[in-house]
Amino acid sequence: MIHIIVTNYNNADFSNGLYQSLLLVKDLVFNLTIVDNASVKTDIDKLNVLAKAPHVDLIKNPENLGYFEGLNVGIRLVRQKYPDAKYLVVGNNDLVFPTDFAEQLAQCSSVFDKYPVVSPNIRMLDGTPQNPHVINGISKKREFIYDLYHTSYLLAGLIVRLAKVTHRFTDRKDEQQHAIAQEIHQGYGACYILTPKFFEHFDELWAPTFLMYEEFFLSKQLEEKGFKTYYEPRISVTHYCHASTGMIPGKLKWQYSRQAHKEYRKYVKVWP
Repeated sequence: MIHIIVTNYNNADFSNGLYQSLLLVKDLVFNLTIVDNASVKTDIDKLNVLAKAPHVDLIKNPENLGYFEGLNVGIRLVRQKYPDAKYLVVGNNDLVFPTDFAEQLAQCSSVFDKYPVVSPNIRMLDGTPQNPHVINGISKKREFIYDLYHTSYLLAGLIVRLAKVTHRFTDRKDEQQHAIAQEIHQGYGACYILTPKFFEHFDELWAPTFLMYEEFFLSKQLEEKGFKTYYEPRISVTHYCHASTGMIPGKLKWQYSRQAHKEYRKYVKVWP
């Protein structure tokens, strides 16, 4: 059985869409755990209906715990309720799984035996790849831009607008290697597969921030035990992208990012 754990925040329609896509996967035995992060009543009502469907568990947090900590609530439930659970697919609820997803997983059993975390081939609706997210690391020039971005909200807006104009020259080229299976520094945070090897070394995801920079903190968690994330293009999912974070007001989202960046800078020292 494959266990899928996702967070939900005021977007139950995406959780339902994810569930419907799982029903169409050939030969897949699954259980879906939805962790709601204190959504509004109308959204909770939709989730309560979905929770009556087969193979669905619903957890209703009384407060918004954030992304990775929300996933951890689901991980704890699954490991307690299903002690034989082996493979946990964790991530956003705005995912759609292909009909051959079970077959894709079966082809990658040797990868699951070796790596604690496998990062799949994530593509947006228009086919744009989001993985491999960061293959080796972040350049000093880009780190400097990250620091500038988090100095003020107005400057952040200017940097975003400038990046949209110059993206052909300034975008990182990591995603161009989307067809190459390889060890990577960071996989895109919308979806990960946690294997039995992960739970040989960890109980849950390291979650020092409410939101943002989860990819880095997972990579550091693995590296401290001598592991890296493995990018596996044979496993694919479709990602609507920003279904939850897109509803967060821009300045609040930037504040979450600034808080996470401060935590990130405790571990990544670029400048003397």
